Formats: sequence, C-alpha cells, structure tokens
Amino acid sequence: MGALSLARIALACAAFGLLIPPWYGLESGFASWPGGEAAPLAVLLAGGAAWWLWPVPLILLASAPSLLAHRAEGRLLIACGAGVIAWVFLQGWAIGLPGTVWSIAAPFVGDASQPALGWGATFLLTGAVGLLSAGLAAQGRFNGDAFVSFLVVGSAALLIAFVFAPLLTILSAAAVEDGRIAPEAMLARLTAHEAWSLACVTSSLGCGVVWNTLALATLTGVLSTLLGLAFALLSARANLHLGGAFRALAILPLITPPFVVSLSLIVLFGRTGMVTEALSALFGIPRSRWIYGLPGVLLAQLLAFTPIAYLLLEGAVRQIAPSLEEAASTMGARRFTVFRTVTWPLLRPGLAAAFLLGFVESLSDFGNPLVLGGDFDVLATRIFFAIAGARHDPGRAAALALLLLGLTFGAFALQTAWLGKRRYVTVTGKGDAGVPSPLPRGLAIACGAVAFPWMAFTAIVYAIIMLGAFVHDIGRSDMTFTWRHYITAFEVEWFQGLVFRGAAWDSLFTTIEVAAISAPLTAGLGILLAWLLARQAFPGRRTLEFLAMLSFAIPGTVVGVSYIMAFNVPPLELTGTSLILIICFVFRNLPVGVRGGIAALAQIDRSLDEASATMGGGAVATLRRVILPLMRPAIIAALAYSFVHAMTAVSAVIFLVSARHNLATVYIVGRVEAGEIALAIAYSSVLILIMLAVVLGIDKLVGRAQIGRRAPAGAMQTAPVPVTA
Repeated sequence: MGALSLARIALACAAFGLLIPPWYGLESGFASWPGGEAAPLAVLLAGGAAWWLWPVPLILLASAPSLLAHRAEGRLLIACGAGVIAWVFLQGWAIGLPGTVWSIAAPFVGDASQPALGWGATFLLTGAVGLLSAGLAAQGRFNGDAFVSFLVVGSAALLIAFVFAPLLTILSAAAVEDGRIAPEAMLARLTAHEAWSLACVTSSLGCGVVWNTLALATLTGVLSTLLGLAFALLSARANLHLGGAFRALAILPLITPPFVVSLSLIVLFGRTGMVTEALSALFGIPRSRWIYGLPGVLLAQLLAFTPIAYLLLEGAVRQIAPSLEEAASTMGARRFTVFRTVTWPLLRPGLAAAFLLGFVESLSDFGNPLVLGGDFDVLATRIFFAIAGARHDPGRAAALALLLLGLTFGAFALQTAWLGKRRYVTVTGKGDAGVPSPLPRGLAIACGAVAFPWMAFTAIVYAIIMLGAFVHDIGRSDMTFTWRHYITAFEVEWFQGLVFRGAAWDSLFTTIEVAAISAPLTAGLGILLAWLLARQAFPGRRTLEFLAMLSFAIPGTVVGVSYIMAFNVPPLELTGTSLILIICFVFRNLPVGVRGGIAALAQIDRSLDEASATMGGGAVATLRRVILPLMRPAIIAALAYSFVHAMTAVSAVIFLVSARHNLATVYIVGRVEAGEIALAIAYSSVLILIMLAVVLGIDKLVGRAQIGRRAPAGAMQTAPVPVTA
C-alpha cells in the first residue's frame, strides 16, 4: 500500500468521524442521535457548541489539497495527524465533565464542560493515526511501506493508551505519600522487610514475598514446560493415535474457571478430604494441611498452566522440518542422538516461550494462592489485599507491583540470553518430503510415564468437579443426587416464548459475547505484532515489544484497578461499559499471541518473504498468502488462549464489572464467598463444556501446519497426502 492511498483512506475515515457518529459517549451515545450530546462534531460546531474543537476540522482540511492533487507530502501529513491527536487529547484533559480541569484554560473557555469522547472521536483519531503513518511512509520510513507504517504507529498508540498509561497511573502512586512526591517513601516500600526477608533460612518463619514468588514461579515455569513437552512429543511424534481424548485431557485445565481446581484439590487432599480420609483409615497416616502452602499452590498452577506450554510446544515440534532429522539418521545417528543434536536445539524458541509464559502466569496468578496459599504469601496476593483489603494502601501495592515487574523483566532477559543469536530456521522455501523422526524408545517411555499419570490425575480432578455439580454438597460428603444446582443457575421455561429464569443466564450471555469479540481481536493483533517484531526492522522495535509484553507482568488486580483510575473520567471514560471489559481482555492476553507468533516465525525462513517480494508481492500479500498459512499452530494457540481466558479471568475484571455487564467468573466467585460451593461447581462445569467445544472447534476450523509428504514406513496410504500449511 502506498502512502498516498493510505492518506486518502485515513482522511475519509476522519471525515466520517467528523460528520456521522456521535462525538461524545460510547456505550449509549446513539440514544439521541443526531441531537444532544449524541450529535456529530460537525453538528455541534455548526450549532455553536464545543467551539474549542474548531481546530480539528481546520487541521484536517489543511491536508486535503495535496491529496486531491495526487501528492503525499510527508511533513504536512505528519503535522496534520499529530496535530489532530494532540488537540483532541489536550482539550479532553483540560475540559472535563465537571468543568474546566486545567486552570490555565479557564480564561479562554470559562465554565465549559464536556463528557467523554465517543465513536466520532474514535474514527477521527483512527484517521489521524493513518495520516501520521502515511506521512512517515512518504518520508521513506519503514522502507516506504505505508501498511507497515500504519501497523507500527497504530499498535504503538493502542499499547500506550491501554497498557502503558493505565499502569503508569497506578505505579506513580509508589512515589506518592499524603498527596506529595516522596522518593524516600518509594525506597522504603521497595526494600521493606515483608518483601526481602530471609527468615526461612535461619528459622521456622516464612521468607519474604519476593523469594516466595520467585521460587514458585521458577518451579511452575520449569515443571509446566517439561510436562507440556512430554504431551507435545507424544502427540506429534509418538504415533500413538490417541485422538481427541488425549488433546481434550491435555487442555482441560486451560478452560477451567478460577478457584475450581483449587476447590477440587481441597475436596481431595484437604484435612477432611477424600484421599486424606482414605489414607488415614487404611494406613493410619495422620491428617495434615500440606495442601495449604507451596505444594498445593504449585500443584494447582501446574494443572492450570501446563496446557499453555503444551499448545506452544506442539506447534514448535510440528514445525521442525523432517528432512533435517532424516539427514542425521542417514548419517548413521541413532534416534536419541538425532533428538539431542537436531530436535532439541531447534525447540529452543518454543521451550523459552513456554517457560516465560509459565513463569509470568505464575507471577500474576492470585486465585490459587488466595485459596491454597495458607501462610505462603506471594506478591500477587499481597498486592490484592493492599488494594482491596481493609488496609487500603495503593502506594504499597504499586511498590510491590514494581518488584513483580522486575522479576518478569529478569526472566525475559534470561530467555533472550539463552536463545542467543543462533538461527532456528526449519521451514524454508524448498520442498520437504521427509518423514518426522519417531521418538527414541526410552524417551517415549519417559514421556508416557510422565504424561499418562498426569492425565489420570487430571481426569480425577475433573471427575470431582463434575460429580460436585450433581450432589447436594460434596464438601460435606452429602452425595445425594440432585439437579437443584443446575435448575437454580440455568432454569428455562416457556411463557409466551422462551424465558431464561436461571440466576446465571445474564452473566453467561455477557461472558460469551465479550469473549467472542475479544478473542479474534487478541489473536489478530498478537500475530500482526509478532510479524512486525520478528520480520520488520524499524526504530523502537524493542520498545514496542516491551509494551506488548508489559501487561503480562502485572497481576490482574493491579490491571483492573489501573483501568478504573485511568478510564473513570473523561476524555476516555469507559468504566461501566462492556467495551472496557473487551479492551482489558485484548491487551491482557495479547502477549500470548505475540510470543507464540515470534516462536513460530523463528522457524520460518526469511527467504519465503524475499521470494514473495521478488514476485511483486507487497507486505499485505506476503503476510496473507505466505506467513499466515504457516502460522496456524500459533493462531490456534492465540485464539484458544484468549477465548478461554476471557471466559475464566477474574482478577483483572473483578473491579470492572457492573450490574449491567456481569461476568461468569465474578458470579462464581460470589457464590464461593457465599458458601454455595456446589452451585459454583455446577456453573463451572457448564463453562468447561462450552469452552471445550469452542477450543476443539477452533482447532478443527483453523487446522494445523503439516511439514512433509511421505507417510511413515509401514503405514497404508491409499491416496496422496496433500501438503497443507
């Protein structure tokens, strides 16, 4: 796409935002359209209202003559795009709903007031970003490719607005005390005894939350990666033909609502749990509370995060070109040598991505430590209670969040150092008819010895969940069969039409709607960002990657509170709307698509891009016809992960829901707090079935990449096997 074409499209988008949609309000802005506060900006200006916004259309008009003359003047387009963006936000911050916010603007605008920006402003700002991007491309930036320029500038603008700015709002509280800037208070909070204590080394007291968090995250990252690798190798290379049951059991924990696995573990291993009672009766083993602490939290997190590693690593294993392994076998190498010298090194990007995601997920998890932590405190729970507890201390919470950021960035640096500057290309432009190397026998036995018991344990955990939905109270061993919990939650009757009378229907419909909208947005933006970061060289690439990964480093509770602080007042007032939930989910789950996409692109040779460019294909054509078909595993992982996390997340949105837009997970948490465990389990079982069907449907619809054409030796082949990507 050329700069001139992009500039014309951008100007048309800005003109549409100026003339048609409501300038103010997002959720209900069309209620009185085209009058009142729902009027377009052009109508407001014509009626003499909001006169301080007159510079906006004038700046846009300044760019029109050159575009009509078929010229894209870079400096003019940059000035116009940046000028519109700057003016819209400056006037929005200066003039708020209660009146003039900035005293410096009072002499000019008097007692003027205005609500938050609406859809008209959204379209106009999008057009302004397009003008700015076209100007940069016209000046030769981004190799003159306007499409790449728009992706970079637009992604950066979104990440700054919905990731960096909200976090900066709350993190700035770490250096504030009694309404003033106090660096000494920030230093005291960062070096507090509760964070860095090593009392567990010399006494029976616990260690600081930083050491607890680091130990838990490291164990979770390493063990979840190893478990995921065992599942991935069996699924992709063992030729066991396990079918959908294997994949379903492997991803079941991924689609589990919060607290449910922890509750199931308590039912099994708590002081009065089923396993505990059986061991005490049969072998005289004393009852204990071992499940409350590091072992219990680690077990729950492994159940929750191993599927992430599995989905990423299975795609990485399938992307390895069979000819590389076949060449090693031809040279006389044994199966284990082939795996050690060829397969394992090529899996490094996937292994590093799986560990990093497991590590960061453990850092940001607060549900499992909240239920099973006992005296084992971690940063996420301390931050939660600092914000939501009786001792409301946002400064302390912000300081602990900074420590959490430090741990995440340290893990990212270690991952980069481990990968080094080696190349991991396995998919090239050459044909590959090789046969994937089967697993060494010993390794296959070891993977099976790890994976199958874990599958059995997972099945038991979920059997408890499903059983708990059909009995009166599994927590008190009242095993009388009943449909009462499902009827309470999902009662339906016919009264002049279908009536959904169950208490859970509203939250379920809202959750499905929000997840269905946010999942493709998350996957699409994540894959595009991964392509930009892995395939395009431009100034600020590392900064863009930092912004893309930033939201994953912060506990969900901090993200939720930061959104409240940032988006509770104009110019971007989103609280109480469904849009804030969608935006929160998109940018909260974005890093999974980015890291998975980068890991997949690390195995695709750049010569494919170059060949497309040689044949006259631009960036859009190369991305659509070459890159995306080869990234199907990464797309599956991003779609599945973003959908189920939107269905199961609680910490990031517990402060953002409203009576009009409630979510299933918040409803479940409320039932748990009310002691209605069986009702919570019944609702969770319905969510599990819905998400399992959706995830398997995404897998079936999108498909997966297949490298190699020949069937393994001994396999019957009645028809040619097509090469798909």
